[in-house]
Amino acid sequence: MSIQLVRFNSKCLKRPAHFNLILPNDTPSWFFKDNPAYNRPTKTLVLLHGYGEDEYTWITDFNISQLAYINNMAVILPAGENGFYVDSAATGMKYATLIGEEIIEYVRKNYNLATKKEDTFIAGYSMGGYGAQHIAFQFPQTFSACAGLSAATIQKGIMLLKEGEDNSVANFEYYTTVFGQLSTLDKTDMDLEFQVKQLKEKGIQLPRIYCACGTEDFLLNENRAMHAFYEKEGIAHEYLESAGAHDMRFWSQYLPKFVEWVLKTK
Repeated sequence: MSIQLVRFNSKCLKRPAHFNLILPNDTPSWFFKDNPAYNRPTKTLVLLHGYGEDEYTWITDFNISQLAYINNMAVILPAGENGFYVDSAATGMKYATLIGEEIIEYVRKNYNLATKKEDTFIAGYSMGGYGAQHIAFQFPQTFSACAGLSAATIQKGIMLLKEGEDNSVANFEYYTTVFGQLSTLDKTDMDLEFQVKQLKEKGIQLPRIYCACGTEDFLLNENRAMHAFYEKEGIAHEYLESAGAHDMRFWSQYLPKFVEWVLKTK
């Protein structure tokens, strides 16, 4: 198992950027002999962190290396900072394009990974759960599946914020800087519902969608609302709930379940 820190010059961010890359590239013969995962090409999972955290959280708080090792899966851990993984006009930071296009092109060219849509997935928790769906919908030609774990699908709620207000996580000024004019957010591709409707109108196949949220999570209503929207629109998806809060104890249960699900379903 190799864990690499990759630093490169990003056109999207107009500065040097980095990501961690986990490669199951030194698997001993005794391990893969009876493991069917090594009878197929290596899959690639882009894994996103949440608000207020960084790309190392999946390494320090969850044994992501073991999951990669068992499933013959390369894992890309980008730094999304607190940018909600969107292309922000106000800041000029294009996190969606950075991850969905620039990093993917980099690992294709330099590691021969993520060369096929069916071998490439994206997942994340909280802010990253929103980001995984948003990026997958923005680049449906690249990702065949996405997972939102306790996804921060808060766009409808923050549209109601006024100047000087906050929602206990961040304030009006922060959200305006990231998303632009909040009152019309639902008419932009930063709104997942808007993205889905646009893809449907264009006849573009959506990636497979997997969502999970704990019943004690403060974002439970937002996740249920997204589930209801997918059902209303006839969008095939997997939605699961079980006891759990907004923490790694819950996400560490469902990330392996997503990987198992995505490798078994097509």
